[in-house]
Amino acid sequence: MRATKSSGSATAAGLLAIVLWSSMVGMIRLVTDSLGAIGGAAMIYSCCAILLSVTVGWPKLRDFSRTYLVTGAVMFAAYEVCFALAIALADTPRQAIEVGIVNYLWPSLTVVFAIVFAGQKASRLILPGIVLSVVGIAVVLGGDAGLDVAGTVDNVRSNPLSYGLAFAGAVIWSGYCTVTKMFANGNNGITPFFVLTAVSFWCMYLLSGREPMHLSFTAVAATVVAACAIGFGYALWNVGILRGNMTLLAAASYFTPVLSAAFSSLMLATALGLTFWVGTAVVCLGAILCWLATRGPKAPVEVSEEVGSLDEQSIEEQSLDEQSIEEPTVVRSLLGTRVECVVTIASDHRSAPRVPIDVGSGS
Repeated sequence: MRATKSSGSATAAGLLAIVLWSSMVGMIRLVTDSLGAIGGAAMIYSCCAILLSVTVGWPKLRDFSRTYLVTGAVMFAAYEVCFALAIALADTPRQAIEVGIVNYLWPSLTVVFAIVFAGQKASRLILPGIVLSVVGIAVVLGGDAGLDVAGTVDNVRSNPLSYGLAFAGAVIWSGYCTVTKMFANGNNGITPFFVLTAVSFWCMYLLSGREPMHLSFTAVAATVVAACAIGFGYALWNVGILRGNMTLLAAASYFTPVLSAAFSSLMLATALGLTFWVGTAVVCLGAILCWLATRGPKAPVEVSEEVGSLDEQSIEEQSLDEQSIEEPTVVRSLLGTRVECVVTIASDHRSAPRVPIDVGSGS
């Protein structure tokens, strides 16, 4: 299929979504430095919930399975709380960037969860993928010394809450992606999930002694920009995942840690050494190997002697029928939320079953 101008624009929209999400660590840190760890996060997710209500809309909750609606909502809110607080509670900007990289263990963990709980088949690449992801995190946390176990342990001990929240968030998001794949049935609950997240932060704010918010033009502007990065990121990713080049977008999404570190370094005016970038690249490589481990070979299309005389167009239609109708493909991506599209075959105007497609931030 030739790439059209429409598909090219949709792919560009998906790539822009990755860029927007990559700015989240730096933006959250800038906001929480002025408005407080909890109050700043509450402001960001409140603005984001409003923006998503306008851009994505409010779904019909009666169409949701109870398991996905309850479990998915709780896990989504828990992840966002862990992610935002891990960044906000970091002692230094460098540490905030490091916990952001720890969060990106979730792609590898998602594959592991899919294998254990959803029966996903995987090749032997899964083992080196997981090992590289862990080694990459150790290199990042080791500081200038690189792969230094003692240095990594000391670094984590300096702020166990922040690093612990980042790791817990990675585990929770992996579980959320698995729950979404198994129970979402094509429903997109991102708007009510963000509302629940905002409410959770405001409840925490009221119960935590109401830390003071130092309102300023910079803080308000950063809050709006952070909310737009999240909200428009979701909206643009939906466009890209439905109409763009999914292979390109999936591959690009695994380089998010590098982009995130680069944006955070610029926004937080923090220099990052060579060992940090090497560790980040290793994390990306590990995630890619885990992804490749789940991509099995395509089954060949058998053509019997009776249909041997069919023309090339007929064979192509048979291939499309077998791949698109009999074995719908589930594509995993950044966010873990699923949407549905209907594929219509132009040759005989038959409509294929709905194909669930995961749209995923982890942030």
